Amino acid sequence: MDTDLHILYLHGFLSAPQSTKAQQTVAFCEQRRMADRITVPAMMNGPRQTMEELEAIMETLPRDCLGLIGSSLGGYYATYLSEKFDIPAVLVNPAVKPFELWDDYIGEHKNYYSDHVHVVTTEHIEELHALDCTPIRSPKNFMVLLQTADEVLDYRLAAQKFADARLVIHEGGDHSYQDYDLELPVIFDFLLSRIESCAR
Repeated sequence: MDTDLHILYLHGFLSAPQSTKAQQTVAFCEQRRMADRITVPAMMNGPRQTMEELEAIMETLPRDCLGLIGSSLGGYYATYLSEKFDIPAVLVNPAVKPFELWDDYIGEHKNYYSDHVHVVTTEHIEELHALDCTPIRSPKNFMVLLQTADEVLDYRLAAQKFADARLVIHEGGDHSYQDYDLELPVIFDFLLSRIESCAR
């Protein structure tokens, strides 16, 4: 049953729980009568502190029926949590090696949805590197959604890293992942199938 599944949705860098994909996921949960089974935290701190906050949130959630959805940098965090705790994750245009890109982001950046200012430091780059999971140990836990016209990240890096996972690659699109809402039934079916498989 859908009500056995709890979702932890992780948004991307400079994004927020108010983002389009996050809200589409919340709305889908409401349609499935599981509005109380989705958690969408605001991630406003550096990688190390963010991971501490996420693991603290996970302590309050039912680990045996938890599924992750992560977009962009949230996909990178979801990868780490999935590998560490052996739980299923769906990654949407995920960052693969963000620590190689963040030199260009050192400094202050305003959140797309609020007045919060994110500060990126060289220490944050080191913290990101510490979260790298290469190679993937449990590819069966991952479904990865990619669009080839992602203007921010090279989709081929994710396709290579997650070659043994369930890959869905669509031509065109963009970094925001066009028509994400149409993928939600398949996303939920995958997460639920992995939870049921682990329970057997």
